[in-house]
Amino acid sequence: MQDFYVVESIFFPSTDSSSHPFSSNLTRTSTRNLSPLCHAAPDPSPSPSPQNLNQNPRTLLPKFYGLYCVQAGGRNIRIAVMNNLLPRSVRMHLKYDLKGSTCKRRASARERDKPCPTFKDLDFLQDLPDGLFLDADMHSALCKTLQRDCLVLQSFKIMDYSLLVAIHSLDQAQRERAAAGQRPGDGRGRPAAQRALYSTAMESIQGEAPRGGPIHTDDQMGGIPARNSRGERLLLFIGIIDVLQSYRFVKKLEHSWKALVHDGDTVSVHRPSFYAERFQRFMCHTVFRRIP
Repeated sequence: MQDFYVVESIFFPSTDSSSHPFSSNLTRTSTRNLSPLCHAAPDPSPSPSPQNLNQNPRTLLPKFYGLYCVQAGGRNIRIAVMNNLLPRSVRMHLKYDLKGSTCKRRASARERDKPCPTFKDLDFLQDLPDGLFLDADMHSALCKTLQRDCLVLQSFKIMDYSLLVAIHSLDQAQRERAAAGQRPGDGRGRPAAQRALYSTAMESIQGEAPRGGPIHTDDQMGGIPARNSRGERLLLFIGIIDVLQSYRFVKKLEHSWKALVHDGDTVSVHRPSFYAERFQRFMCHTVFRRIP
């Protein structure tokens, strides 16, 4: 917990200078525009992240590394730094933001035009109606982790969170390498060893991540092995995101208003207990399934 009380301020000079920190990484324009850069600690009051990590390292909740406030041009720009769920060296063929809600949960046309769009619940049900298949032990471990994390979020009256599910198809990647004239054993495109600064998806549901030191993972980079209904081999990279929305008065009003227009049980905004139950049911029975 002492890490969450550290407050440090760094001041940049108002004119170009090579004496201030990070001078080699800042352009002349950004140097002039930056006033003090404050590294502030998160609120030391109890929060779900550090307590849950201490008691249970098997978690899919985000890891917060720091909260920064950049004061520039009379404005405060706050930046929360979290762990990245997706390894840089692995191409994601599909990506979904899932809540267990079906009301208007479809990626917009603008989102679909992106090189790597993030789809939503209705898109998942259309693309993968049979879900993603895991072996029995993996499915059980994943659902237990989701259940524990949802209890933590529910206890803090948090809702409207999502499960980010990114899918790397090993078979499709193999076809892409073949089309590019790359032989399976030539080593090109193989991920380099990474520092274990955060737990991977596999470690988040099966055990504590190693702290420090390189990890070699044979192209899998900690992904959870799975298959689709066609039997294609997949690697899943998952994590719970958007965990900072509490169910307060404004959100209660939003739920009441949307429930008048749509089925109240299908809208995203809902009381934390209902949200957690719906979230778990959707993930463990619709998205992830045991291999028959």
